[in-house]
Amino acid sequence: MDLESIPGVGEKTARSLSALDDPERALRTGDVAAIASAPGISQGRAARIARGAIRYEHDDPGEFLATDRAREVYRSLLELLKDRTVTDYAAQRLETLYPSSRRSRIEEVQAFAEAAIAREPDPEVLEALEGVEPLRQPDDVRVRERCLATTDAERYAEAREAIPELPVEVVEDAQGLAELARGYATVIALDESFAGIAVEGDVRVEPDALENPAEVVPERSLAFFARNRDRIRAAIEVHRVVELDADCDLAALEDGLSRLAADGTVAGDAELDRLTAAADDVDAAVGTAETVANDHLRKAIREQDVTIEGSDLLSLVERGAGVDSLLSRELADEHAAAVEAAREHVIDALALEPGEAELARRLFADEPTFPVERDEDAVARLRTELTAAKERRASRLKRELAADLAGQREAARRLVRDALELDVELAVARFADEFACTMPTVGDDDVGFAIEGGRSPLLDEPVEAIDPVDYEVSGVALLSGVNSGGKTSTLDLVASIVVLAHMGLPVPAADARLRRFDDLHYHAKTQGTLDAGAFESTVREFADLARSGEGSLVLVDELESITEPGASAKIIAGILEALSENGATAVFVSHLAGEIRETAGFDVTVDGIQAVGLVDGELEVERSPVKDRLARSTPELIVEKLADESDHRRESDLGPGDSFYARLLEKFD
Repeated sequence: MDLESIPGVGEKTARSLSALDDPERALRTGDVAAIASAPGISQGRAARIARGAIRYEHDDPGEFLATDRAREVYRSLLELLKDRTVTDYAAQRLETLYPSSRRSRIEEVQAFAEAAIAREPDPEVLEALEGVEPLRQPDDVRVRERCLATTDAERYAEAREAIPELPVEVVEDAQGLAELARGYATVIALDESFAGIAVEGDVRVEPDALENPAEVVPERSLAFFARNRDRIRAAIEVHRVVELDADCDLAALEDGLSRLAADGTVAGDAELDRLTAAADDVDAAVGTAETVANDHLRKAIREQDVTIEGSDLLSLVERGAGVDSLLSRELADEHAAAVEAAREHVIDALALEPGEAELARRLFADEPTFPVERDEDAVARLRTELTAAKERRASRLKRELAADLAGQREAARRLVRDALELDVELAVARFADEFACTMPTVGDDDVGFAIEGGRSPLLDEPVEAIDPVDYEVSGVALLSGVNSGGKTSTLDLVASIVVLAHMGLPVPAADARLRRFDDLHYHAKTQGTLDAGAFESTVREFADLARSGEGSLVLVDELESITEPGASAKIIAGILEALSENGATAVFVSHLAGEIRETAGFDVTVDGIQAVGLVDGELEVERSPVKDRLARSTPELIVEKLADESDHRRESDLGPGDSFYARLLEKFD
C-alpha cells in the first residue's frame, strides 16, 4: 500500500506510519489504537487516517453525504452510537464508519454488524471495559546501576546503539574494570580478553551480550508491561467475562503482571523487599544505634560509684576530661555492652543476614570512647554491600520475569485490541437493541426504498413512544400532510435508514429494503423567502442534480418557501420531471402537492400523512403516509369540525345551523 496515496496522508505522516510494525494491517482494519501509536499521531487524527485508508481500499470518493442536512443526520446518528461506547477508543473507532456507495464497503461492515448485534451487552462486561485503554509506549528506559565495558572504540559505538538503556564505558585494563566495579552494582565486560580476570565486585564477562539485549537489560521488556499493566489486566477480565478466545495463557500472563510493580521493578519478593529496606534505612538505623549506645553509657556513668558524684563525673566526661582513661578504668564493661547493644540494634533494625551482620559489627570500634561514634567507612561499606546485593537480586528477578513475559507482548497487544474492538461491537449492539433495529437489504435494483415499522432515532422521545411508520417510494413522490403531522420526521426517518444502511449498520425498522444509492441530497426547510441571488443559487444546484441524478436519493422539505407559491409549484414540478427522467429516487414534502401535480408533465405520485381528526384541539394523525392520497390540510379539518358542530345544533334543536361552514367545506372538494 502506497501510504501517501491515502487521502490525508502526506510525506511526514507516511514516515510516521512507516514506524509501525505492520502499518498496512492497521490501516486496512481501521486499527485506530495502532495508528495512534505512530509518532506524532493523535487518536482523533488516527481515526481520520483510518477512514481515508478505507476509502482508498474501496476506491470510495467519500461523497455520499451531498448536503449539509445529510451530514447533520450522519453526525447525529454517529453521536448516538458513540454515546453507547465505554472507552474513548471505541468512540474514535466508530468515526471510521461512514455511509458509502461502494458495495464492497457496505458488505464489509455488514459482516461486522451482524456479528456485533449477536453480542449481549451485559452490565458486567461494560464494567470490565471501563479499565481498558489503548496500550502506550513506555518512556525511555535508563538503568544507572549497571554498565557495559569495553576496550574497543568500535565495540563502544556498537554497544551504545544496541543497548542505549545502559551506560557504556571504555577501560584500558583490569584495573579500569575494577574501578568501574566500585561505582556500579554490575559491570558487564564485552571483551573476551577479560575472561578469567579476578576483580572484586559483580563483574561478568559476556562477549555475546549485544546479541541478547533482553538478558542484559530486562527493563526493556518489563517497561512495556509496567506501563500497561492495569490495561492488560482489564483486558484479561473482559476476556474472562465474555469468554472471548485468547491465544495466550491468561493465568500465566496475569501471574507475571502480579509480580511487576508499576515502576517496572519486581514486586512480591520478600528478600528483595528486605534488602531494599535495609539499604534505604542504613543511616537511620546507625543514628539510632549511636543514641542507644550513648544513652546506655550516660546511665552507667550516672550510676557509677566513685569518689565524686556521678553527675559531676558526667559533666567532666562530656567536656573530654580523661575520657579514655576513665572509661577504660571504670566503665570498660559498660562501654562494651553499649557498643554491643548498638550493633545488635543495627542488625535487628535492618534484618541483616549473618554475612551482612559481620559488616554491621565494624560500625562501632571496641576501644572505649564517649560519645560512641560510627565508623563512616564501615557505614559506607555496609550501604554499598546492601545496595549491591539488592541490585544483584533485582537484576536476577527482572531477568526471570522478563523471560516469563518475553513471548507475551504481542498476545497482550491482541488482548487489549480485541477488548477495545468488543466495545465497538457492543455500542452497535446497544444501539440496535434500544432502537429495535434490523439488518436492511441493500440491493442494486430500482426499488427506491421500502420501510416497515420504522421509528426515527432523531426524535427526542423514548422509542416506545414513537409511532411506527411504513413508507415505500419508487421513483419520485410528493408527500403531503397537515402541519405537525410528521412529514419532516418521516424525511428524517428515511434519511436515517438510508445513511445507516449505507454505513453497513442495522436500521431502526422492522424491515427495510432499499437500492444502493450513489449519494444522499437532503435539503432541510428554508427559513423565509430567499433573495434573488440565493434563489438563483438554489435553482442552479437542483439543475446540476437533475442532470446527474441517476442513483441519487433526494429528500426535500418544503422547497416552496424559497419564493412565491405560484412560482414554487412550477419550479418543483420541473425539478421532479427532470429527476424522474434521470431515474432518481426523490421525496418532496410540500403543502402545494395538488398544484404541483397539476403542473407536472407526468403522473407524479402524491402520498399523504392523514389526519384522522381533531381531538380536544389536538391533531390525531396516522403517521404512515397513504399512497396516492392528497392529505387534507389543518384548515380543512377545522372547517369540517365547525360544520359538524353546526349540523349537531340543528339536529338537536339547540339552535339554527350555519350553512356558512358547509359552503366553506365545499371549497376543499
